[in-house]
Amino acid sequence: MNRIWLLLWAAVIWQMAAWTFAPSPPSAPQIPAGDGQAFGSNEQYAVDARDSERQGALRALEAPTGSRCTDAGRKQFISGLNAYYYQRQNQTERYPEIHGKAGADYIAAQWSGPDDMRIDRLTQEAYSNGYLRLAEFEEVARKMVAAVVEDERVIGKGCAG
Repeated sequence: MNRIWLLLWAAVIWQMAAWTFAPSPPSAPQIPAGDGQAFGSNEQYAVDARDSERQGALRALEAPTGSRCTDAGRKQFISGLNAYYYQRQNQTERYPEIHGKAGADYIAAQWSGPDDMRIDRLTQEAYSNGYLRLAEFEEVARKMVAAVVEDERVIGKGCAG
């Protein structure tokens, strides 16, 4: 009978130790409370900047693919996409930090229009055709580009082909 009690107590102590020392499960990322507004007082300037970045990205993506293989054309191509994805990633991170859930919802809607979807689709095509490498992007922009092309396979050779 003493062995059964000993085993029972050992099991109880082991379970308590497991509960005490086991790492807690990761919690869902919390959106800061923020100021409760969707955007700040300078939002009109940000709207204009988003439109300008979209136009720059579309110009870069709509340029002839052969220009992506010249030094000047390549620089312009990557620069146009880098500026667009930098702003998009930066605002996607900052609006929730500053404005909370209202800012997160607002900025997600601002970066999901028809032009944004077109830019993403053309970026995916450029990536799969071998014209883009993630290493060519600045760190902040690279996060967003990586998310956009994560399901794409490189099937072309780009300028090497």
